[in-house]
Amino acid sequence: MVAPINKIIPFSIVDGVGNRTSIFFQGCNFNCLYCHNPETRHMCNNCGACVEECKTKAITIKNGKVVYDYTKCVNCDSCIKICKYGASPKIRYLSVNALVEEIKKQLPFIRGITVSGGECSLYASYLKELFTATKKLGLTNLMDTNGGIDLSVYEDLMEVTDGVMLDIKSYKEEDHIRVTSHKPTMVLKNLDYLCKIDKLYEVRTVVVDELFDGKYVVENVVETLKKYNCEKKTRYKIIKYRPIGVREEYKNILKSPSDMYLNELKNLAQGLGQENVIVV
Repeated sequence: MVAPINKIIPFSIVDGVGNRTSIFFQGCNFNCLYCHNPETRHMCNNCGACVEECKTKAITIKNGKVVYDYTKCVNCDSCIKICKYGASPKIRYLSVNALVEEIKKQLPFIRGITVSGGECSLYASYLKELFTATKKLGLTNLMDTNGGIDLSVYEDLMEVTDGVMLDIKSYKEEDHIRVTSHKPTMVLKNLDYLCKIDKLYEVRTVVVDELFDGKYVVENVVETLKKYNCEKKTRYKIIKYRPIGVREEYKNILKSPSDMYLNELKNLAQGLGQENVIVV
């Protein structure tokens, strides 16, 4: 079993508790306007436009397929900048065993791993095998997910998952469709499910000025957490949209909210009973 890996960050302190290795999978089922990893959305279509941009010859064409040699790559990202399809040629198809060997390089300096994307839950069977292996290494396993895949049908995966960081884009259907091209039904189902099984480590909301009603989202997130008595143990991270590393077509259209507004949202959440709220 292999999966397309976009990037491995050996040490990260922003992707869950403690020092962690973060693994980004390629491919996503959402189409978020403000995506901060837009090159992870789609699979390479082998158009070859990136080949001439690669000065180190890390990217070549063989038999009509784009081939990536990560040993030659200097991570200048010229290939990503020229891609018009929200993809990346810098993909390694790694088996679970090969990925575990990459993770082992960071031992004993990490507490665990965090999988993200793209959308990591598209590879649920792979994650179950990976998490089982990393558990044997004494590591904890976190998922960073958009919630678009029904996690309740993957009970075996949830058993080896220590916590989930769930993105809540919006509660209103029309807003969620505008932001992601999908209804929020499955995301909210996963919110309930993760609360019930005590696997919800963090809720994340990226706030974009004038794109949706941030206060409505915060109110509903906190009320749901309170329904399951999760407001004390689940962290709520309110994230400021920043036009860095985002989709070029929306870079000058979407606007960052003010720090004052973000603090209003934080105060709102705390006033409703949410204990652990951070603004980033």
